[in-house]
Amino acid sequence: MKKIINITSKCLLVFALLIIGSACNDGFLDRTPVTDLNNADFWKTENDLKVFNNGIYNLAATNTYPFFRGNATGASESKYLSFMGMEAVSDNFASTDANLQVWVNIGSGKEVIPASATTTTGTSWRWEFLYRCNYFLGNYEKATGVAESVRNNYAGETYFWRAWFYFDKVQEYGDVPIITHVLDETSPELFAKQDPRKDVMALVIADIDKAIAYLPTAWPTTNPDRVTKWTALALKSRICLYEGTYRKYHALSDATDYNGLLTQAAAAAKEIIDNGPYIIYNTGKPTTDYRTLFTTLDLRSNKEVILPKLYAIPGMGHAVSANLGGTTKMLAGVTKDLVDDFLCTDGKPIALSSLYSDNTIENVFDNRDPRLAQTALDPRRENEMLGSSYGNFPRFKGMSSITWETLSGYYYVKNFNKAERDLTGSTEVTDFPVLRYAEVLLNYAEAKAELGAIAQGDLDVSIKLLRDRAGMPNLTLTPEMDPKYASEGLSALLVEIRRERRVELSFENLRYHDLMRWKKGAYLNKPVLGMRLEDADKATGGRYAGATAATVEVDGKKYVNVYAGTTAATRSFNENKNYLHPIPTNVRAKNPNLTQTPGWTE
Repeated sequence: MKKIINITSKCLLVFALLIIGSACNDGFLDRTPVTDLNNADFWKTENDLKVFNNGIYNLAATNTYPFFRGNATGASESKYLSFMGMEAVSDNFASTDANLQVWVNIGSGKEVIPASATTTTGTSWRWEFLYRCNYFLGNYEKATGVAESVRNNYAGETYFWRAWFYFDKVQEYGDVPIITHVLDETSPELFAKQDPRKDVMALVIADIDKAIAYLPTAWPTTNPDRVTKWTALALKSRICLYEGTYRKYHALSDATDYNGLLTQAAAAAKEIIDNGPYIIYNTGKPTTDYRTLFTTLDLRSNKEVILPKLYAIPGMGHAVSANLGGTTKMLAGVTKDLVDDFLCTDGKPIALSSLYSDNTIENVFDNRDPRLAQTALDPRRENEMLGSSYGNFPRFKGMSSITWETLSGYYYVKNFNKAERDLTGSTEVTDFPVLRYAEVLLNYAEAKAELGAIAQGDLDVSIKLLRDRAGMPNLTLTPEMDPKYASEGLSALLVEIRRERRVELSFENLRYHDLMRWKKGAYLNKPVLGMRLEDADKATGGRYAGATAATVEVDGKKYVNVYAGTTAATRSFNENKNYLHPIPTNVRAKNPNLTQTPGWTE
């Protein structure tokens, strides 16, 4: 069992004693009482600044806010609040598990206005985190006995977290209220209306720029595991790419400077590429190196990982593998649509490659990008991946002696750790790479392509490194157009960059946000399919005899119809409202000045 001392576990008790209380409402601004913290005595030393900020890290590491969940802590919460379960909101993952219904509903256009702001609604109109950030920023300069540069280091941390907090709010709701100071019960801002998206994003970028300016490139070894200038640059590349493409593809009338944002995204990523300490994890083992990032207990020494979420017991354990691989079934299924997007080993899409066949599930994995078999289970690698020897995978409902039941036929294995699957409670400690260098490289390539300023050298310092790890051919400036995307109105190069992003970053809480910023909600209206499953396969004597999975015919072949018989079978993503989420009913009851998200009606 790994033993680590990290911010989120070490300082939990200390911070709880200093800042006592929890959210007092789920309305416009949740506030944590600070009456137990004596300002006159507290803001004196560097340790005071560190201890307060440790509490901000600790709150980020809870399950309340979606941006830093990774492997969510807690036994049942690990199932539906981890990035793994949250992927059911996208076209990468499907589930009929009741715990994941909130994500399935959002992805299928069945989201409803929630009564209150809780983690089970799928969105997070919660504000405790902002209060703590603002409290620090309003008080840290009182530590006059601490050198200004040191004070600024800690302020940089808080600006980093506030930028991420507000960025997440914009992704969810668009317009939200801007609050940059601490409120009390009499503050008129408690009943403020939303500020325009462009103004909120101006604050986000100003905050992340301050974080970059204030944070050190590395903290002293006596003060480890904290965000740095590089972490802030990585987040800025994500923020600016998201907002730049969102403004471009949604044609926002009041926020047209998307090229400026894309330029900033590319510059932030290039600063890390040119001067940062990160490299792509590659030991020359293309069939295992990619998945190692998601099954390693301790990621602090991995040079690809920019910001890991660290776990330890007691107090910071999870149960992702236990939920994924219990003795009876897997949670759900990777979709055919994601599986189809992995290239063949000749570097071509399946529609253009002579190497592709789906006559059997094993054929699907033959001659494919090795990342496919590290994301979804190749049945021939059952014992290696799952630590089981049941045989005859995949296993559908209705088959005899069912164990490890699947929904789509494609088992998710990317961050399944067989060594931890039988641990009880929330005692798994596999770390999760919330920000990693691979994303920075993809941000750079996409931003440059969107700007129309990409050269082969840009691909060589970005996507080539990811393909090298997988043993795949490099991307060139003139790839052949994949017929699957020929009607999208995009260049073949941008199609391939987006494909690389989907393949490399699946199940990392990015795919759904990518679809939203690209204005591709229509992808979520496609039927959700699984593996090929012909009638003869289900008949007596067939490989999947007794399987009750429904199928649908596509181009003369039958595939698993994943959501047949469920409400998610009818897809209804609404272009006029579903790119953003509704504000909970009781939030607007407490503050009638808040307007409901456009397109949503009570």
